[in-house]
Amino acid sequence: MTPSRYRRGILGACGVLGFLVLVELAGRVGLIDPGLLPYVSDVLVAAAGLPFEEKFLIDVLATLEACALGLLIALVTAVPAGLLLGTVPMVERSVRPLVEFLRPIPSVSLIPLAMFLFPASQDAKTALVAYTCAWPLLINTMYGLADVDPLAKETLRSFGFGPLAVVLRVNLPSAAPFIATGIRIAVSVTLIVAVSVELIAAGDGGLGTFISLAGGANRVDRMLAATVWAGFIGLAVNLLFTMGERRVFRWHQARAGVAG
Repeated sequence: MTPSRYRRGILGACGVLGFLVLVELAGRVGLIDPGLLPYVSDVLVAAAGLPFEEKFLIDVLATLEACALGLLIALVTAVPAGLLLGTVPMVERSVRPLVEFLRPIPSVSLIPLAMFLFPASQDAKTALVAYTCAWPLLINTMYGLADVDPLAKETLRSFGFGPLAVVLRVNLPSAAPFIATGIRIAVSVTLIVAVSVELIAAGDGGLGTFISLAGGANRVDRMLAATVWAGFIGLAVNLLFTMGERRVFRWHQARAGVAG
């Protein structure tokens, strides 16, 4: 971590800590009704105890399983589709109107449809996560192919390589950094979509179900504690993917810096 990033991290942590202290003080002096919003300290104590509860861990694993499987399905479908659309202009022109029509539809608006098509909550979560992740992967793959050096493709063709070899040896490696960015974007929304499905289909397991049941039992401290963990999980996963992307594709960032 560079000194500037380290300083930004310290300042960000101080900002969060300061906000939590202010909310705690507001509750202690009576500005916030503890019956409506528990003390921050109570929420943090509840959050510290949740990892030791088997039910909570099972629910978290159910959510992460749906996220991982949905992301995997999106990878094996959207990336090949992006390669096809990015390399065959006729197909891209034919499919582009459908892509532009479907892409802006909010994923959460499709939750009732997903639950109708997939009665099992876990299947509905997986399907909706896959649908949501497919768009950044598809668009970034196509965008990455537009950045491929034409000279590299022509050079390979001049040596007798066919279209498939050009795709695998030039197009895909060149588009890989853009695909990685698409994966990072997709990962950042998987937890949101999965938890949203679980909140509506409360009772079928998952982190959203845990939050919903805690709220229904008027355990606002546990509800907020689980929400805090959802935020931590999302932040940690995004941070891991960001670090991995920077490490694996450092050469691409250096090239972009030179070009800029």
